Amino acid sequence: MTIFALSTPPGRGAIAMIRLSGERSSLALQSLSAKALPELRRASVRQLSDPLTGQPIDEAVVLRFEAPHSFTGEDMLELHVHGGIAVVDSLLSALASIDGLRPAEAGEFSKRAVLNGRLDLTRAEGIADLIDAESEAQKQQALRQMSGVLGVLYEKWRDQIKTGLAHLEADLEFAEEDLPGGLGQSALDGLEDLLPEMRAHLSEDRGERLREGVCIAIIGPPNAGKSSIINSLVGRDAAIVSARAGTTRDVVEVAMVLGGVPVTLSDTAGLREAEDEIEQEGVRRARLRAEEADLRLLVTAPDVELSELEGGSVKDIMKPGDFWLHNKSDLVSPASADVAASKYADGANYRHYTVSAETEQGIDDLLNQLSSEISRRFGLSERPSLTRARHRKALEEAVLFLQSAMDARSRGLELAAEDLRMSSRALGRITGAVDVEALLDIVFADFCIGK
Repeated sequence: MTIFALSTPPGRGAIAMIRLSGERSSLALQSLSAKALPELRRASVRQLSDPLTGQPIDEAVVLRFEAPHSFTGEDMLELHVHGGIAVVDSLLSALASIDGLRPAEAGEFSKRAVLNGRLDLTRAEGIADLIDAESEAQKQQALRQMSGVLGVLYEKWRDQIKTGLAHLEADLEFAEEDLPGGLGQSALDGLEDLLPEMRAHLSEDRGERLREGVCIAIIGPPNAGKSSIINSLVGRDAAIVSARAGTTRDVVEVAMVLGGVPVTLSDTAGLREAEDEIEQEGVRRARLRAEEADLRLLVTAPDVELSELEGGSVKDIMKPGDFWLHNKSDLVSPASADVAASKYADGANYRHYTVSAETEQGIDDLLNQLSSEISRRFGLSERPSLTRARHRKALEEAVLFLQSAMDARSRGLELAAEDLRMSSRALGRITGAVDVEALLDIVFADFCIGK
């Protein structure tokens, strides 16, 4: 079946591009245009008309591709038309009336590319990430994955395991032959260095954090100026500011980009012993968000006692590397502000900053330091990074079976061989080398129509 879809955003625009993939692509063009088929890969102008009524639709620029030299590996056609809603609707209706054509499902073009061997699953996921990229670092990570570096890494590991398995099985199956002694044990010994390499890859989550974005929770006692701080950081009135304690009852989220990484700032309810059920729920949500966040900004002020913190201990909430902002420095002298800040420099490895949301003192420096920290911890890595939970799950399984194979050496090479087979299979599921049909719905569930 030949599929078609609008591959540019819907709605009014200067140009719209509709593409087709399948063996009836060229026949569809002949149904729309009376002229001969254009040369392959050469832009040509064609008058398109409704094949049922003969009514003109638009004058289009047409590009034709022949299998297997196309994105999907099938015959493909691109129709570049004017981006008016009526033009696009008329053309889509005309295509739907042609026998053997149907609208594409989300991600179906990329799915066909995978099934036809034009892409592996990691490269297809890189395409989806590139479309969704909101920052330069996200774009670069997606481009890197699209180029195949992640798939190459996993296939390299898989080839090493398959080679070890082949030697191991040769030792088992041809024990009577004149093979080097201890071939199976040597094969397992040769895989020892692979385990720490795979574990090091698993231990780093910056690829996932960069793709999904980083969460920063702004926490502290009521009236310390948390909402004012978030407004200063984003440069607009994103959160309600009031002198009355307990104004913020729920988590307020604001998006921005820091260090090339998408960040969600979460303004939370003041941490204190709540006076009513609604505020209690707000405090509960604030603590939960603080626990789940990638980074915390604790905001305190000279006119607010730390005893107001619900639960009492800052160390119950903060983690090493978090930021402690000593706000409202405009209420005290610079020397007093520094003394107040140094009083809390308790060796817990927090980053202390004296700021004033009212006068913007210290805010620029805070933004610079936050950007540097976010880029250092969550920015684009020099090495390929796993980017999805699907990758992590399969890699954890591969490591588990590889470790089991190492442990099985003392119990018998047959058990080790089966573990290596399962480890290789787990790695193959990442790129789609095995079980590809079972993975397609999972991988392409979030793709957009037309891609």
